Amino acid sequence: MIRVFGTGTGAPLGPDAVAALARATLVVGARRHLDGAALPERAGRVVLGPLAPALDRIEGQLAEDGARVVVLASGDPGFFGIVRALAERFGPAALDVRPGAPSVAVAFARLGLPWDDAVVVSAHGRDPRTAVNVCLAHPKVAVLTGPGAGPAELAAGLVYRSEERVLVVATALGDPEHERVERLTPREAAVRSWPDPVSVVLCLDESRALSPVRTVAGPAAGPAGWALDEAEFEHRDSMITKFEVRALALARLGPRTGDLVWDIGAGSGSVAVECARLGAAAVAVEKTSDGVGRIRANAAAHGVYVRAVHGAAPVVLSDLPDPDAVFVGGGGRELPAIVAACARRARRAVVVAVAALDRVPQVRSALAAAGFEPEGVLLQSSRLAPLPGDVTRLAAANPVFLLWGVRPAVRASEGAVQ
Repeated sequence: MIRVFGTGTGAPLGPDAVAALARATLVVGARRHLDGAALPERAGRVVLGPLAPALDRIEGQLAEDGARVVVLASGDPGFFGIVRALAERFGPAALDVRPGAPSVAVAFARLGLPWDDAVVVSAHGRDPRTAVNVCLAHPKVAVLTGPGAGPAELAAGLVYRSEERVLVVATALGDPEHERVERLTPREAAVRSWPDPVSVVLCLDESRALSPVRTVAGPAAGPAGWALDEAEFEHRDSMITKFEVRALALARLGPRTGDLVWDIGAGSGSVAVECARLGAAAVAVEKTSDGVGRIRANAAAHGVYVRAVHGAAPVVLSDLPDPDAVFVGGGGRELPAIVAACARRARRAVVVAVAALDRVPQVRSALAAAGFEPEGVLLQSSRLAPLPGDVTRLAAANPVFLLWGVRPAVRASEGAVQ
């Protein structure tokens, strides 16, 4: 049996943990946990770093007669903690887990905020860009940090991308001498040196930090529908991606939590808003100032955050972080150059809506030159429209070419997951 005890957020080890440590033949934990516990001299010790050697040592110890293994972990070790690795290696039946208070719960408690509506993302041992994108897309996020993905790195990804966010950095939670809970702007946090142990970083849009009473924990459920009617958005002279086109574009973009999506030539920002409603971080690039205002108004009306960038592509794209997927609307002379610039940067997919037949070969060539496999369809739809006399006719919408490319490596990896 492997006994796992959560600690590290202030509460002393309970009698069960103290008794288990006194009898242990092997104790595993972070250095601060081992230093803070009374360990028997005869017990072996493993300071956690890379998991594989620690798991091997535990397996070797369990093979011996009378082995008693104790693992000390932070907070709730079943919440982004070592319980997953232990259960995968030894099976759940081999574990006796006694959790402590999660650092996320303690951090929100220090602020007097509920956290049943928070999104929790781990940046420990991971690329922090996913955590940054989640922070942009959701109003209440807790980030579990790690080396190379701490407050400074998280803040650096937010400095020029959101003016509404506040970072709360919780350091050494539960330590009466060293605990600090600091509220900073991303710009302030980015230039600080942060000592270990940073327990958790909260990223808040304080204007939306209190959601209505709910019955399901976690972020709000995804939208009941998408490809919203054009009437759901402010737009100018019907200059908006029609919902039939938007439906297929969203299917090819595949926006999801942790993604960053660009909407280029955004107009009303309808595509960006829909991507944000589906959980992605969204950037809408629009060259007209009144268009930027409409994008912000539409995002606010749908309760999501979209970063509106005033400027013309491809020039302004150099200041944006790499996207997972890109939607390009419009069909001016710059379209091939815009598609090429987007295709060079997109990690997964590029989707282009264009009305002019002459632009189709140019877009396909730009996608292919960037390593995509270009595909597309011509969308022609006719909507039911009433006529006098209680009769109905079909009103044809202008045909639109929807072209897209998906990186072959992404397509292969998705096909391999069954």
